[in-house]
Amino acid sequence: MNHSDASTHPYDTPVSSGLRFLSELIAWVAGPWALASCSRWLVLPALVLLVGLPSVFSTPNDKRNVVVATPGPARVGLEMFIYLVAALAPWFVWPRGLAAVAVVIVVASLVAGIPRIRWLLRGAPDRESKHARSG
Repeated sequence: MNHSDASTHPYDTPVSSGLRFLSELIAWVAGPWALASCSRWLVLPALVLLVGLPSVFSTPNDKRNVVVATPGPARVGLEMFIYLVAALAPWFVWPRGLAAVAVVIVVASLVAGIPRIRWLLRGAPDRESKHARSG
């Protein structure tokens, strides 16, 4: 799979990528909001961590634009951090019902993303190298 095909690989479906994006949005909004109650100075570092790091550190064969090539397992760790923020931060700043909906979205995202997570944990091999090894 070349870089132009990265956004259409079979491990990242429209459902899994859509749910992952919703989870990221929840983390981007609720994470800094929750930290702002401690100190407004934490908002910018939180945004850099939650938005900046995933934008810069990507795994080849997973994302179309890779700024800094990152091993698949490291990308999984970064995404798990975002899921954790998306599942916990809303409980500090949103009504309970909305926080519960956020958790449901995060869990659905994790379940829908299992094939992609497994693929990333294997190092995100491309299809050509897999076929070359088996042939």
